[in-house]
Amino acid sequence: MAGQTDTALVRMTPKAVAKVRELLAAKNRTDLSLRLYVSAGGCRGFSYGMAWDSPDGDDHVIDHEGVRLVVDPLSVQYLDGAEVDFSESLMGGGFTIHNPNAAATCGCGQSFRTDGDGGQACGCGH
Repeated sequence: MAGQTDTALVRMTPKAVAKVRELLAAKNRTDLSLRLYVSAGGCRGFSYGMAWDSPDGDDHVIDHEGVRLVVDPLSVQYLDGAEVDFSESLMGGGFTIHNPNAAATCGCGQSFRTDGDGGQACGCGH
């Protein structure tokens, strides 16, 4: 059984919810959740990651109109209050994270640092 349900932890825009629902339907896997996590690395110190997964025992499970987003306990401190969005453009589409905890991000938006973290700007490796 998964851990806490916390609808306010990370929000998803209606576009992001619709895209996740579409992708899960194409995979015929409504049993999966979208995992959002933070890992060490990237040109700013931390990088965002997403994967299809099932909730683990201590994960935070956030339900958005039947679409489940899961966040592990270590990532919660960096993602509290964040919003997942999806946008389409002529160059393609993708998920973006709007994170109020990020004090600085790299040019591609895949890497960030928080106020308490040191670090220097460098070229984006993405």
